[in-house]
Amino acid sequence: MRNLDIATLRSFMAVADAGGVTRAAGFLNLTQSAVSMQIKRLEEMLGLSLLDRSRRGITVTPEGEQLLKYARRMIELNDEAYARLTQVDWEGEVVLGVPHDIVYPVIPRVMKRMRCEFPRVRLQLLSSYTSGLKEKFARGEVDVILTTETAPDPEAEALLEMPLRWYGAQGGTAWKSRPLRIAFSRHCGFRAVAAGLMDAGGMDWELAVDSESDRTIEVSVSADLAVTPMLEGHAPAHFEMIPPGTLPDLGLQKIALYSGSARPQIVEPLVEFLRSEFCCLGGAQVREIAAE
Repeated sequence: MRNLDIATLRSFMAVADAGGVTRAAGFLNLTQSAVSMQIKRLEEMLGLSLLDRSRRGITVTPEGEQLLKYARRMIELNDEAYARLTQVDWEGEVVLGVPHDIVYPVIPRVMKRMRCEFPRVRLQLLSSYTSGLKEKFARGEVDVILTTETAPDPEAEALLEMPLRWYGAQGGTAWKSRPLRIAFSRHCGFRAVAAGLMDAGGMDWELAVDSESDRTIEVSVSADLAVTPMLEGHAPAHFEMIPPGTLPDLGLQKIALYSGSARPQIVEPLVEFLRSEFCCLGGAQVREIAAE
């Protein structure tokens, strides 16, 4: 057999992105054994080892990386053709609300996929804080929202759990000062978490910047005037993470999804794209940890 099966390639790509068979099986709605068998058949057919299982977590071998490039292109073309030929050409507007600090890198990819597969659906992005987004969602002003919370509401779907870290300027020393100077946004949900932990730990700190503008926070931290809490992996490129253990640990935050639109035929594809992309993001983190 010289034909590469799309379903098998999809399983291989899911395992590579998720960093493990169990996580990929959940995303694909398959059993773990079924996914493992597909990968085994693919390796036997090609006569190659595609996954390195020798370390904590699963990583892709050089041969697997080469195949992964082709798999992504083949699956994308397959899905595009299937969507064009079989799906109803939905049209309308969908409003997606996302906190400022998790817009990148997932949301641009999701918006691009929506535009390609549903060109007549207008996806409007609303960027705000979790508290404001939840208020708008409750009033029916937003179709789908993402939030960053320690404990999401019962109706929410937790997509990913990430550590909250301290960030400062590259090569900066503000994190060494006492009292510790912290920049907080007035509406940021991380503010209460960080301040509470600092007080509980007896850390001497002061509010260096209190602003409604994320840009003001970013400029102040970049100038090494203060530090600020952010989700790991979502800080601007010119920020530097303070080494863990130096300042009080901020714990974990969940990225949660709320969806309750009366137009599921338009909203559901968006929800699936968000699930898929955050699954890939979580898998990348697993691979980084394994590499360390």
